[in-house]
Amino acid sequence: MKNINKLALLLGIGALAPLAAPAKTLEQSYIELCKKSADIPVPVAVVAPVAHAWDVGQEVKVGFVVNTAGYASDISVVSSTDTELADAVVTAVKQWRFTPAQRNGAAVEARVILPVRVVDTDSTSAFALN
Repeated sequence: MKNINKLALLLGIGALAPLAAPAKTLEQSYIELCKKSADIPVPVAVVAPVAHAWDVGQEVKVGFVVNTAGYASDISVVSSTDTELADAVVTAVKQWRFTPAQRNGAAVEARVILPVRVVDTDSTSAFALN
């Protein structure tokens, strides 16, 4: 757990629309575009946090450990200016599933810092992971 990894990717309806088939959800498109590397946990199931129009522009940073079973544990808010939004992000991350990081072919725990920023795309609130 010495390594701190950062999952980085902008996720927004406007940015992904040309890449996503109409039947794909925003979450499915995010999963497909995530960096896939054995040394970091890779999301395989994500849930978007509940965000409102007034949350646009706000950012919440959460830290957590992806355990060897692929679940987020020890989730904490690293920084946020809005408690309600932070709670929504934590609730969403608790539902995420990952392919755990690998070291020498074995699953290992990995610490992740995940910044989530609420963006406005065509008047629809969405979230961005960067």
